Amino acid sequence: MGFVGRRQELAQLAAELDATAESGRCLLLRGRRRVGKSRLVEEFIDRTGAPSVFYSASGGPIDRELAQFADEVLASTLPNRAVFTDVTLRSWDAALRLLAEAVPATEPSVVVIDELPYLVAADPSFEGVLQRVWDRVLSRKPVLLILVGSDLSMMEALNTYGRPFHQRGTPFVLSALNPAEVGEMLHLDAAAAFDAHLVTGGLPLVCAEWPRDASVREFLAQSFARQTSALVVSGELALAAEFPAQADARRVLSAIGSGECTRATISRAVDAPQASMDRALKLLIEKRAVAADRPLSTRPSRESRYRIVDTYLRFWLQFIDPHREELNRGRSDRVLGRLDTSWTTWRGRAIEPIVREALARLLPGADPLVVGGYWTRSNDVEVDLVGADRTPVAKRIAFVGSIKWLERRAFDHRDLAALIAHRDRVPGAAEDTPLIVVSRAGSRVDDAVWRVYGPEELLTAWR
Repeated sequence: MGFVGRRQELAQLAAELDATAESGRCLLLRGRRRVGKSRLVEEFIDRTGAPSVFYSASGGPIDRELAQFADEVLASTLPNRAVFTDVTLRSWDAALRLLAEAVPATEPSVVVIDELPYLVAADPSFEGVLQRVWDRVLSRKPVLLILVGSDLSMMEALNTYGRPFHQRGTPFVLSALNPAEVGEMLHLDAAAAFDAHLVTGGLPLVCAEWPRDASVREFLAQSFARQTSALVVSGELALAAEFPAQADARRVLSAIGSGECTRATISRAVDAPQASMDRALKLLIEKRAVAADRPLSTRPSRESRYRIVDTYLRFWLQFIDPHREELNRGRSDRVLGRLDTSWTTWRGRAIEPIVREALARLLPGADPLVVGGYWTRSNDVEVDLVGADRTPVAKRIAFVGSIKWLERRAFDHRDLAALIAHRDRVPGAAEDTPLIVVSRAGSRVDDAVWRVYGPEELLTAWR
């Protein structure tokens, strides 16, 4: 399957390269592992044809990284790459200054340093060295420097006040393929596109293995039958890279992935000292692997619910990771049977953050709109959708709503009665607060609510 989508991202990269006619430009490209960062940059370089070098750090000793860097420049298309011939590099200062000589002075070029967090972690002085060489030499040439990393928090921190590279790079966040792009890539209708997104997370490598015209279950059966399929292996590869030594973090992540969502239930599932669990949870939130959601209303609340941010990882932790031994023994039938039993319930929960994002994009209004949910400690009240003017404590509730993501059952008058009853329990909502319905199978109460959204309407949020 060829390169699909990313039109906006490719256009942004092209605009940045054009801007180097005035001065050097730097992009800080971040995104989760296997989301396609390196592939995007490679595609961009191929399309532009500009002189370029692509170096990817490996996390090894500094002398090995420097030798690999020199090899990559010598194998590159930079016109003055020969300056690296028979050179033994001793420091990143020497390597980057020599790179500035290899970069052309009269035509645009591209320099890519991938897996940048490895270099920063191995050499605390790297940021300062990069800043000096960029300010004094590199930025004066028509070069586009693209710094790439999967550690989201570290890449974000590089550009913060007090760090050497502050305000020298433009942040560029690459997300997974959105549901509309997944549907386009796999030739699926709207409802099936959302299902595919829940399974693949929009990871291009996983989507690339989806057979044309295959259903979700057919894709899963094929992927489960191969131990090396991208669907099966990508989760472990990502976690091994992001949390190589944090056993507590892995256990907490697994507990949340299996459905535990409160601090108390996570603690029981992990069976670790409270201090260790709290440190692990804090790390996972800092790494953007876990989100802590709070009830959205006009009243403060501390009733946090934790969820896996990455859509693919949420699926992998629920259906693949606990059962890899069965897959290794060739018993994918058992894993599929287990999935068949719980798919509808799991999907109903997993779709909620995607629906909230879609509504935040779709709903009109001059003021920013935050879309969340509301629940009580006892869970006697749960409202899938709450729109408000701000979070975590709103001043105004714009709407409340319900999600019914079932194959054949439309939203009906019983569901409407339950939604109205729960609206009365949301602090800040009133009798005239508008109602929204999101239903996979349609609605029988259209006249009684403000808006009704189905899969096709939701998908337009990304078109």
